[in-house]
Amino acid sequence: MRAKAIAPGSIPAASPLVFRQVGKPERESAGPDAYSSQRLQEACSAARREGERAGYDRAVAEYRAAVERLARSVQELAGMRAELRREAEADLVRLALAIARRVLRRELAVDPDALRGLAIAALEKLQGQDISRVKVHPAQAALLAECLKKNGGAAVEVVPVPSSEPGAALFETIRGNLDASVDAQLDEIARGLADRLRSH
Repeated sequence: MRAKAIAPGSIPAASPLVFRQVGKPERESAGPDAYSSQRLQEACSAARREGERAGYDRAVAEYRAAVERLARSVQELAGMRAELRREAEADLVRLALAIARRVLRRELAVDPDALRGLAIAALEKLQGQDISRVKVHPAQAALLAECLKKNGGAAVEVVPVPSSEPGAALFETIRGNLDASVDAQLDEIARGLADRLRSH
């Protein structure tokens, strides 16, 4: 091995050797605290964005579900509307007929001339058929007999029936009977209205 002798004072000044660290970002030169603080802020921002996105997605899903439930409810209500209308119409018809029955019975009890209208309507329906007799409430027998005489039914026998209600009038003919009572006429109107409601 060879060696070289160096005279004193001829030694050049040594400069420090700086080693670069491999694998670490250059930002660390600002110090370890600054780097970890920046990473923490980035992590917080990323977590906030992820949370906002998850919350938005959840809110959208809940909103869509609520809109779908509302749409189904609207469709069900639309389907029920026609059914409810039919039920309401039927109830209204029953109520109107109940009121009419009550008013007409009261009118017949208060005004004896109201029976004349029933008798005339029955005679028009029978249109000249031979009427053998008419059964009525005893309180209205004389009035009905007088009405029939005035309207061409002089030979008709009027039979008082104590069990019948005021306003009841049963016309008996060779071809059959005609119930001209208020209840029978209102029942006929009710059937006509019920048929009409069903057809619509």
